[in-house]
Amino acid sequence: MKATADLDYFRHAVTSVVGPVFTQGNSVEALRNGDEIFPAMLEAVRKARVSIDFVTFVYWTGSVARDFAAAFAERAKAGVRVRIILDGFGALPMDPALVEHLQASGADVEVFRPVVRWKVWESDHRTHRKILICDDSVGFTGGVGIAEEWQGDARSPAEWRDTHFRITGPAVRGLKSAFLADWRDTGHRISADDLATSKLDETGDVTVGVVDASAHIGFNPAERLMEGLVASADRFILLQTPYFNPSDGLIEAMKAARKRGVEIDVIVPGPHIDKRVSSIVAADRSVGLLESGVRLWEYQKTMMHVKALVVDGVASVVGSVNFNRRSVEKDEEVALVVLSEDFAAILSDHFFDDVRDSRAIDDSHQVGLAGRLVAPILRIARREF
Repeated sequence: MKATADLDYFRHAVTSVVGPVFTQGNSVEALRNGDEIFPAMLEAVRKARVSIDFVTFVYWTGSVARDFAAAFAERAKAGVRVRIILDGFGALPMDPALVEHLQASGADVEVFRPVVRWKVWESDHRTHRKILICDDSVGFTGGVGIAEEWQGDARSPAEWRDTHFRITGPAVRGLKSAFLADWRDTGHRISADDLATSKLDETGDVTVGVVDASAHIGFNPAERLMEGLVASADRFILLQTPYFNPSDGLIEAMKAARKRGVEIDVIVPGPHIDKRVSSIVAADRSVGLLESGVRLWEYQKTMMHVKALVVDGVASVVGSVNFNRRSVEKDEEVALVVLSEDFAAILSDHFFDDVRDSRAIDDSHQVGLAGRLVAPILRIARREF
């Protein structure tokens, strides 16, 4: 177990690369798979009495899509201020009738950068955030979209594996700030109702940093955060990501960590990945890492959509950020840095549970003939993945 002084070490390390983002007195609960995630989120929505703020990249189909629309609409009819941001690309499959129902109920529904617009240069820059805030006091973020693919408990290929997080305490203000960044992008100004007039009560003993990883030219804060934590590692790194396409800088940072003796394990999706091209890119980017001693695992049961990084059993990063070029160069993201040995232990247990359902990849990293032929072409456009 690491000493308390090591918590300060990671806090200062993160602050030095992304600025002062930490608050104390928070509680963070890890929710594994749809059977735990969706009931907790819907309960918070149904209990809201003042406001609901929600932004998501994915809003597709299924009973869960209807359940959330019904819960949002009911609260809006009851006088709760409901603001919803749907990404213009990610939410394209959503039933338009649900949007009409929400608007008719009094909810404000905005589309983040519609695909068909005159500002064509913005069409490739999406909001990939998944944030729900109820009454400015409880927040959720992680990898889960609103779609039937996330329902269930990862028991079969029809039920995706993912983790989402429930946050209370002062860190919720950081999530609100990230939501407001996208709210302003849809044409709204900050109102007096958005301004905090009092301190949020402390609900636990966890130190949390919320990183508003908005897209910038070059590297955004998510890239600096990942590089900083990899550089901080002394003992081990556990990484889960659905889309593995790290920058050259991150690959070199991981290789440097291996030279320091840091053990690195990475879980990526296996045969059930939803984007085959991402699997080919991940295989191509992994070759040098495997040669340096990084252990790579492919999850076998279903699509693995977890986004989590654990460093030395002390620092954890969760949220919407993938370990790929698109997340750090083109998308609006949010990341939570949680400094807690107990929380890191929970994520580590989840990680090794998933390792048991994974296949180890050897040095050859067999991509198959098609993958070997396509990979060199994809290197030219790898920022898209």
